Amino acid sequence: MVILQPPNWKRPKGYSNGIKASGEMIFIAGVVGWDENEVFTGKDIVSQFRQAIVNILAILKEADAEPKHMVRMTWYVKDMQGYRNNIREIGLIYQELLGKSFPVMSCIGVNDLVEEQALLEIEVTAVLEK
Repeated sequence: MVILQPPNWKRPKGYSNGIKASGEMIFIAGVVGWDENEVFTGKDIVSQFRQAIVNILAILKEADAEPKHMVRMTWYVKDMQGYRNNIREIGLIYQELLGKSFPVMSCIGVNDLVEEQALLEIEVTAVLEK
């Protein structure tokens, strides 16, 4: 995996501008912040984010993959201001659970998600290198 960073560009914080990778691809559907029984135990964006990442890690593990294999994350957030207000806490959870993995990312504000109680949904693409 190679991070694509034009030499004269400022380095982004918490993500990469581009990644070049080859290998076995893993696609993870939109993951929400409920537990393995599809129960939302958290009612706020921070707790749902933590659970969504725990869920993503469990799915990656099924493919013998880790956060370092993630090349893309797309976040769909119902309350963008709530996300912005909690960016520090979300960042700390990200660092705790995902470490120094900085895939390309998009964070998109949406009006609603299929699961009514979900405050965010995260899709992931990962690549196991050959």
